[in-house]
Amino acid sequence: MEEIRDMEFQKIEKIQEGNYITRYDLTYETADHQKKVYEMISRDKHMDGFKELTERKVDAVVLIMHDASGEKVLLNREYRMATGRFVYNFPAGLIDEGEEPMQSAARELKEETGLDLIRVDDLIGESYSAVGFSNEKNVCVVGVADGRFAASSSALEEIEAGWYTKEQVRRLLKTEPFAARTQAYCYLWSKK
Repeated sequence: MEEIRDMEFQKIEKIQEGNYITRYDLTYETADHQKKVYEMISRDKHMDGFKELTERKVDAVVLIMHDASGEKVLLNREYRMATGRFVYNFPAGLIDEGEEPMQSAARELKEETGLDLIRVDDLIGESYSAVGFSNEKNVCVVGVADGRFAASSSALEEIEAGWYTKEQVRRLLKTEPFAARTQAYCYLWSKK
């Protein structure tokens, strides 16, 4: 499929580097020759061109886990500082330097929930976390988890992990805030 682009990339400028994200301004020229400056954030602290913007490694893993019966889905009820409230989400986390996504998946699952990654059924290709303002990329690991729940190993995270049936998920979808990817999956899963 041929890519059609009416905007022409001009430059990228680092605005502010933080501990976990870096803010950039992207400058494009639109099809009608107007200058468009777009604010974005990235996990990459050293982008200086279009290639670094588009050809980047995966930053994080997302875990779509079910119990052995397939009748329950694993969800975290996690306090998200950017929203000032608890939000339902799949366990997820950054891929540490030198790790492969599967190693990160097992580590993050254990750290956030206390559960073990028993089986991987599928690895879903790259997706973007928040395409409207970030180039952060994820891969989704789909599988089965088991074990005993434990509190998050990080004092920086407030997480309540649990197994939820389709009926419970349908109720939560009507009353509780979700991360968008988790909401979409849970809606479709709970309708089966």
